[in-house]
Amino acid sequence: MSDDNQPRPTAAADHHWQSWLAWARERDLAPPVDPAWEAARQRVWDGSDYVASACACAPETLADLLSDGLLARPLGAGELAGELTATLADCADETALMAALRRFRRRHQVRIIWRDLAGWADLDETLAELSALADACIAEALDRLHAWQVAECGTPSPARGRPQRLLVLGMGKLGGRELNLSSDIDLIFAFPQAGQVDGPRALSNEQFFIGLARRLVRVLDTQTSDGFVFRVDTRLRPFGDAGPLATSFAALEDYYQSQAREWERYAMIKARVVAGDAQDGERLMALLRPFVYRRYLDYGVIESLRNLKQLIAKELKRKGMADNIKLGPGGIREIEFIGQAFQLVRGGRDPDLQVRPIRQVLAHLAAKGLVPRPATEALDAAYCFLRRVENRLQAWRDKQTHVLPASDAERARLARAMDFPDWSAFAAVLATHRQRVQAEFDRVFEAPRDAARTDGLPLADLWHGLGDGQRDPNELARAGFADPSLALTRLAEFRDATDRMALGERGRERLAQLMPLVLRVVAEAERPDPALERVLKVLEAVARRTAYLAMLVERPVVLSQLACLTGMSPWIAERIARYPLLLDELIDPARLYRPLQRGDLVEEAEVLLGRVAEEDLEQQMEYLRQFAQGNILRVAAADLTEVIPLMVVSDYLTEIAEVTLARVLDLANTHLVSRHGRPAGVAAPDTGLLVLGYGKLGGIELGYGSDLDLVFLHAPGGANAMTDGPREIANEQFFVRLGQRMIHMLTTRTASGVLYEVDMRLRPDGNKGLLARSLPSFADYQAGQAWTWEHQALVRARPVAGDAALAAAFAEVRTATLRRERDPGPLRDEVRKMREKMRANLDKSGTGRFDLKQGAGGIADIEFMVQYSVLRWAARHPELTRWTDNVRLLETLAGLDLLPGTAAADLTAAYKALRAAYHRSSLQGEPTTIAEDRLVDERARVRALWAQLMED
Repeated sequence: MSDDNQPRPTAAADHHWQSWLAWARERDLAPPVDPAWEAARQRVWDGSDYVASACACAPETLADLLSDGLLARPLGAGELAGELTATLADCADETALMAALRRFRRRHQVRIIWRDLAGWADLDETLAELSALADACIAEALDRLHAWQVAECGTPSPARGRPQRLLVLGMGKLGGRELNLSSDIDLIFAFPQAGQVDGPRALSNEQFFIGLARRLVRVLDTQTSDGFVFRVDTRLRPFGDAGPLATSFAALEDYYQSQAREWERYAMIKARVVAGDAQDGERLMALLRPFVYRRYLDYGVIESLRNLKQLIAKELKRKGMADNIKLGPGGIREIEFIGQAFQLVRGGRDPDLQVRPIRQVLAHLAAKGLVPRPATEALDAAYCFLRRVENRLQAWRDKQTHVLPASDAERARLARAMDFPDWSAFAAVLATHRQRVQAEFDRVFEAPRDAARTDGLPLADLWHGLGDGQRDPNELARAGFADPSLALTRLAEFRDATDRMALGERGRERLAQLMPLVLRVVAEAERPDPALERVLKVLEAVARRTAYLAMLVERPVVLSQLACLTGMSPWIAERIARYPLLLDELIDPARLYRPLQRGDLVEEAEVLLGRVAEEDLEQQMEYLRQFAQGNILRVAAADLTEVIPLMVVSDYLTEIAEVTLARVLDLANTHLVSRHGRPAGVAAPDTGLLVLGYGKLGGIELGYGSDLDLVFLHAPGGANAMTDGPREIANEQFFVRLGQRMIHMLTTRTASGVLYEVDMRLRPDGNKGLLARSLPSFADYQAGQAWTWEHQALVRARPVAGDAALAAAFAEVRTATLRRERDPGPLRDEVRKMREKMRANLDKSGTGRFDLKQGAGGIADIEFMVQYSVLRWAARHPELTRWTDNVRLLETLAGLDLLPGTAAADLTAAYKALRAAYHRSSLQGEPTTIAEDRLVDERARVRALWAQLMED
C-alpha cells in the first residue's frame, strides 16, 4: 500500500481507540508492541466503525481475543461450537440465553472482521467461519429451547420409534456455508411426523414445533441492548408468510411435489440441515432431492432463470440500483445463476454437481468441460472480488448493504480496504470483473434466436396457420420438400394430436417456440421429408414432457443432430422416441460422434454407478440402461456418418456389452455376498463365476439390438461347500441365484427399457440344464454328451466377464474339445444337416427378397463353413482355436492353406459385404433382407464354395 493510501481512521474511530487504551491502562493491559500489528489495527479501524465502537463499548472483547490468541489464527473444526456450549452452560432462561448469544456473536464478529480486514484470513476462511458461527448459535440455542419447551409442554410423540426434534434448514448463503459479514439467515423449520404431545394439555406436534420455532427466531432476531444474533428470514418456507412456521416431512414433500414454484427449486439447491437430528436430516434431504434435481436434463430452468433475472433487472432499474454488486449487472447473483443453471439442468444425472458452494460448482463445470476453463476462472475471480467488496461494505457498520458508496470519503475508504490507491483504480477493476460476468451470463442465458423466418420462408406463419385452416403446400415446396402436400398433412396431424394432449400453458408456449425451429432445421436436412416424419414421431413422444421441448428450444444443436440422424436412420428415431433420455446424448456433437473404447467405457460406468447406493437396484438398472443405450447411440451416429469404419462397429458394440456385463456381475455379486457371504473357496475380489459369450457376442460380431447368448460357469467348491455369511447357502445355490439376478438386471423392463435380451439355451442341456454349472461338469459334458452343433457353438465361445483363473481353465477345456480328432466325412454330414434344418426353419427369403443371414449364400453359410473347418483341422493346427471371430479364423485358414484357392479371401469379402448390409438394414429399421438383385456375385461365390466344401 502506498503512503498516500495509508488508513486514515476517522476522529470517532480514533476516539474509540483512545477509549480502549485508557480502559486497558487501568487494568495494566496493553496492545502488542509490534508495528505490523499496529498497522493491521489501523486498517481494521479504518475499515470497520463497527469493530472500533464494539471495542470501545465492550473493551473486554478485544482484551479477551488478545489474551486467547484468537486474532492470530483461524479456529479449528468444532472449536467455535465447543466454546459456545461452555458459554451457555449456566443459562437458565431465555433472557440469559439471549444476552450470552449476543455477547458471543459480538466477540467472534469482531474476530472475523479483524482477520478479514487485516488480510490475515482469505475469503474462504471468512465465509466458512461466519457460517460456522451461525450454525453454532442456531444449534446451541435450539438445544436449550427444546429442553425448556419439553419441560413446559411435554414430549412430542415419537416418529419411527425415536424422539422427534425440530429440524432447521439453512438456505441461501448459510446453506452454502458462504455467509457474509452482515447477512440475514434464511431458515425453514420442519419436523418428522404429525402427532400429539404427551403433556399436561392438548397440543399437537405441529403446535409444539411452531411454538419452538417462534422462540428460536425471537432469541436470534430480537434487537436488545446487546444487539441481535442474526436477522432471521423465514419467508422461503412453503406458502411464505401465509404458511405454518414449521411443517411435517409429509406436508413438505407434498408441497414441493405438487405446488412449489420454479424459483423454490433454485432456493433449495443450497438447503442444508444446520440443526436437529442428523438421521432425520438425511431423510428430509432425500425427500427434497428429487424436487431439486430431475433425472433428465432439465433445460426448462434456463428460461425460468432468464425470466427471473429480467424481473430483477427491471426492478433494479426502476429503483436506480445499478450499483448493487449483488443484484446488479455482472453481480454476485449472476454468477450464482450461471452455476445454478448447470446444477438444475444436469444435477439429476451428475451428482457431482449437487454441491452447495458456488466455487465448487464452477470447478466442477471446468473439470467436466461444461464451461470453458478460462470462463470459470474469470467467474471465480470475479466472485472472490465481489464477495470481498460485499464484506468490506458490510464491515463498516455491520449493516446489510450491497450498494457501492456515493460519497468521496466512503469511496476512498472502500478503495483502501480493497488495497487500491484510489477509487478510480478500484472502479476500473470492478468494472472489468462485472463485464466478464455479464458477458458469460449473456452467453449462458442467451435467448434462442428467432427462427420464424429463414430464407424467405414464413415458418412461424406456416405453423400457426395450420390451426386456422390456412394450408399452402407451396411454402414447403419452396423449402425443399419432395412431397409438400404429405408434409403439410403430417404437420396438421401432429398439431391436432398435440392439441388433444394436456400440455398446459407452458407446454403450448414451448411448442409454439419450437415448431418454427423444427421446420427450419428439417428444411435444411439432406432429405427433409423423412426427417420431418421422424422428428415429429420423436416430438409426439416427448410433447407432454416440457423439459425436452425446452431443451430443443434452448439447445438448437440438439434439434439439428436429431434431424440429421433420424433423417438417416428410422432406427435412431424409434430408439429416441421410446427412450427420450437419449436426447441428452445429442448435446455435444464432439462426444456424440466419438464412441468410447473399453478404458473410457469402464471409467464412465464406474462414475455413473458409483453414485448409486448398493441396495438401490432400481437406480442401478436405470443407470446401466442409460450407459448402454447412450453408448450404442454414439456408435450408430459415428457409423451413419462414417466417422468409424463399418467393420469396427461390432467391436464397439461388443465392448459396450462386455463392460455392461462386468458391472452387472459385480453389482449382483455384491448384493448376494452381503446377504449370504462369500462361497467357500472364493476369495475377494473374485466372484467365482465366469460369464461366457457365445454367438455374436462371443464372435465379437454384435449388431444393433443383438441378443446376448450367455453361459454361466462357476468354480468347483466340493459337494458340501457353503457360503460363509450369517444366512449361509450351498455354493451351487449361490451361483444359480447370482445368474438369476444378473438375468433379472439385464432383462427387466424399466422406464429406460431393457438392457439386453438374453438367450441361455446354449448352456449344457439347454433350457433343462442348470443355470450355472461348475467348470468340471461343463468339461465332462463337452467330452461325453455334447452334440456336434454344440461344439460348433464352442468355436465362437469366449469369456466376457468374471474370474481370470476360471477363464484360463475354460480356455483349456475349449481347446481340448475343439482339438479332438474327428472323421471329416461324418462331421461334414452333421454340420450340413444342421444348416439345412436351420435354413428350413428360419430362412425368410422370397418375394424378391434375400435373407442376409439365413438365405442360401448368406452369413450363416459362411459361419458354418468356418466352424466345420475349425473342427476338422484343429487337431493338427492348434492355432485355429485361438480366435472366435470369423474374419480372423478365415485369415488363419488362409495362412495354413487349408481352403482351396482364393476361398478364404472370397469368403472374407462376402462376409464383410453381407454384414455391412445387415448393419445398414438394422439402422434403417428394415427386416434383415435385401433385394434379390443385390450382392449377387458374393452370394453366388458363397453358394459355390458351400457346394465345393460341404456337399459330396
